[in-house]
Amino acid sequence: MTERIAELPFLPRRKPDTHKGTYGHVLVVGGSLGMTGAAALASEAALRAGAGLVTCACPGHVNAILEVKLTEAMTWPLPIDREGCLGQEAIRVLKAALDRYSALVIGPGLGRHETTKRFVQSLLDAAAAPVVVDADALNVFADGYKARDNMVLTPHPGEFGRIIGKTSRQVQADREKLAVSFAADHEGVLVLKGHRTIVAQSDRLYVNETGNPGMATGGAGDVLSGLIGGLLAQGLAPFDAACLGVWLHGRAGDLACAELGEESLLAGDIIRHLPGAFSERKEKAPPR
Repeated sequence: MTERIAELPFLPRRKPDTHKGTYGHVLVVGGSLGMTGAAALASEAALRAGAGLVTCACPGHVNAILEVKLTEAMTWPLPIDREGCLGQEAIRVLKAALDRYSALVIGPGLGRHETTKRFVQSLLDAAAAPVVVDADALNVFADGYKARDNMVLTPHPGEFGRIIGKTSRQVQADREKLAVSFAADHEGVLVLKGHRTIVAQSDRLYVNETGNPGMATGGAGDVLSGLIGGLLAQGLAPFDAACLGVWLHGRAGDLACAELGEESLLAGDIIRHLPGAFSERKEKAPPR
């Protein structure tokens, strides 16, 4: 039987004697020509989530763009193949350094080339740290790849439909049942985005109640993936990070909507209102 979770986890208060290494290092792997904004938003959200360090690993030919977009995060230009994709050489370079990172976010703006799909699968096979799998990286699961217990998958209904062989309309008609069924067949955590986002893991289920229609805007999902990645880097378990992440994401969207209205809300506004959302959770945090 699936247990419905109502209580959200708390993000522990910080001790005075800490440094940036205390709060983890997130590696965001994403970006491609025309899609650097996705990787930038995920990186910025990971920082706003409290990660001590964030590195955005991207195809080398878009690194200069991300160097301009990102001030607080580092960038890492990865080698590309003749078609401009991340391939075996990029995997070799990444594998040699994966143990430096507390959490990974893979997929924002990465692209759908077949070479990229093989790159993603190899990277997921090698990753021991917690991983958020988002956007284009989710395509590997449509081919039967199984999520492990260190993975958080964050599809929207269309992406989830491609994974399970259904249309977006069919997913929306039976969201909870399909999410529970998928989670029972995989070891990881599923975050099915949309109105009342669902977080499912084996026999646990959380249905989020924050958020508003103004968040139906490009880049909002990239913000969520980076936010969950930042929470994972600070030591939260995948299910807890996903539940708290979707609540904070939606609450930040609600705060932004109150200021700007639904029509004018942008993904970057969600990031800018994350401090307000975090403060609400901090006020409820029990003392250590």
